[in-house]
Amino acid sequence: MTKYSGMGFEPAIVLMATLVAIMAVSVVAVPAAHHLHHHSGGHHRMSGSGAAGSSSPSLSGVEHPLSKRSFFDIQCKGVYDKTIFARLDRVCEDCYNLFREPQLHSLCRSTCFNTVYFKACLESLQMLTEEAQYNQMVEFLGKK
Repeated sequence: MTKYSGMGFEPAIVLMATLVAIMAVSVVAVPAAHHLHHHSGGHHRMSGSGAAGSSSPSLSGVEHPLSKRSFFDIQCKGVYDKTIFARLDRVCEDCYNLFREPQLHSLCRSTCFNTVYFKACLESLQMLTEEAQYNQMVEFLGKK
């Protein structure tokens, strides 16, 4: 029984519902953006580094996902341990590779891996037998 079972929602179901909602928004937003781009003559330029508005710096190539800055960017307040950080990030990376939804990687990592998305990724990747170990790692990185 998972932490969210008492609420009547299994994390994997929550993850799937969220992915469906994200895809629905993408179906509307992407054609609209494409339409605007063509009507602006294709002269749209991004400001700054080219990654403004990117929800996942690790996937945009702006910074390495395991950097110390990335650690603080996702609100980790504990001890920076690159090995633990890499293991937790790998769960999110594998989950992203499973579903291929760009926002999922950053949602899984947000709040220092302490979200329903991270738990749902563990479940989707059939890693619940290791959940206690991952929870300890999340606590170690995220504690104040």
